[in-house]
Amino acid sequence: MTITDISPPDAESSDPAAKTTNRPRNGLYPLAMRLHFYAGIFIAPFILIAAVTGALYAISPTLESITSHDLLKVEPNGAIRPLSEQVTAAVATQPTLKLVAVAPAPEADDTTRVLFDDPSLGESERRAVFVNPYTAQSVGTDVVYGSSGALPLRTWIDRLHRDLHLGEPGRIYSELAASWLWVVALAGLVLWIRRVRGRRNRNSAAWLLAPDGAQQGRGRSMNWHGAVGVWIMPVILLLSATGMTWSTYAGENITEMRQQLSWTTPAVSTALPGATATGHAGGDHHGGGDHAPAAVDTPTRIAQLDAVYAAARANGITQGAEISIPAKPGVAFAVKERRMSGTYTVDAVAVDGVTGTVTSTLPYADWPLMAQLTNWGIQFHMGLMFGLLNQLLLLVVMIGLIAVLVLGYLMWWKRRPTRGSSRLAIGRAPRRGVLRRTSPWLALPIVAAALVVGWFVPLVGLSLLAFLAVDVIVGLIARGRATA
Repeated sequence: MTITDISPPDAESSDPAAKTTNRPRNGLYPLAMRLHFYAGIFIAPFILIAAVTGALYAISPTLESITSHDLLKVEPNGAIRPLSEQVTAAVATQPTLKLVAVAPAPEADDTTRVLFDDPSLGESERRAVFVNPYTAQSVGTDVVYGSSGALPLRTWIDRLHRDLHLGEPGRIYSELAASWLWVVALAGLVLWIRRVRGRRNRNSAAWLLAPDGAQQGRGRSMNWHGAVGVWIMPVILLLSATGMTWSTYAGENITEMRQQLSWTTPAVSTALPGATATGHAGGDHHGGGDHAPAAVDTPTRIAQLDAVYAAARANGITQGAEISIPAKPGVAFAVKERRMSGTYTVDAVAVDGVTGTVTSTLPYADWPLMAQLTNWGIQFHMGLMFGLLNQLLLLVVMIGLIAVLVLGYLMWWKRRPTRGSSRLAIGRAPRRGVLRRTSPWLALPIVAAALVVGWFVPLVGLSLLAFLAVDVIVGLIARGRATA
């Protein structure tokens, strides 16, 4: 519910029953209406863009699986070749790049990804060689992005949704949308509950979900606007919360709060027992005669992969995983489950490449609860938690959100003056002065909450100041016209 229920208490209503119940008993209803109105008018365009790009983002994993089928899938044929042999074949195709990780084929018809550090690529991007695990031959190369290993199409859609391909300035749009979505939705819920109770004299929550089919015109639009908003509200609240974790300004505050509360994502320790700060085994070397051993060469690391992967599989890494190749001596291989469609845990182990023994484990069950919930929320936001069902649910919710936004603007248009006014006249705003008429016992907590939210989510605070400035200017203009 993200645009306005723009019927002020004294405004004309197409619902006769609502006319007798619209006058608020306290200031919460008109305050929610005024907030819903201004946020709906000025923030809804950003939310609309986020909803359209989000609908495309929701199904991007499926689009990727179709467009990149030749890279991602193979025909099972015989026995899988040793992982070291697969990686050797990939390294031969990229002799100038540094090997950093390998993601063994998680399913029988999947390819193995061998990942390289490529200085020509952007942040969080790596060069991937896709290898047929049955023939140990490369089937192609491409660029992968982020923890989910997104290919270029999904990455392009991701950036469109995140910043419209405008870089850091473009992220303001998505942060505005994510930061305001929950505020406008909850304000709209207050309006809808009040309207439903007044119109139907029912207290059952079920009535919130069913639009009144007897309504016509603007009332019909309002009913569908409110009902659909309630249907999609649980999902959009989750999307708003997880979206803010990726934002620039609110995201920094969220990260700091998680650090203070020890809610951050933990990492498995890759330090080998007895290793010094320089990464090699042994005691303190203060004399000038001891030297750190030379870095382990790539062929040796590749030869250790088979034993490392077998040890990880025997110690709880049962899903698709990525094996990080240590670049220094005294460091273990980190084997961590990947963020993939249909996975719910991110277990990790560290394995000594020389001995093939597990030196450290980090089960997902040992993560802080809030870190687990954050991971699940982000995975749901990305359409990966429940596979295709997750993607279809997000697509339906985005379509519903678009419908709510369009209906909101339609209601605003239908509220415009039609007699003695210009063709460019717009819908009227709700009644002014509601904060002055609100009880101090309600006004003070609301103002305090606004200050806290405005500090923690800076774009909401700045937007509220802008709304206040617009409201004051509109009031001065109206007063000047009335005086004239």
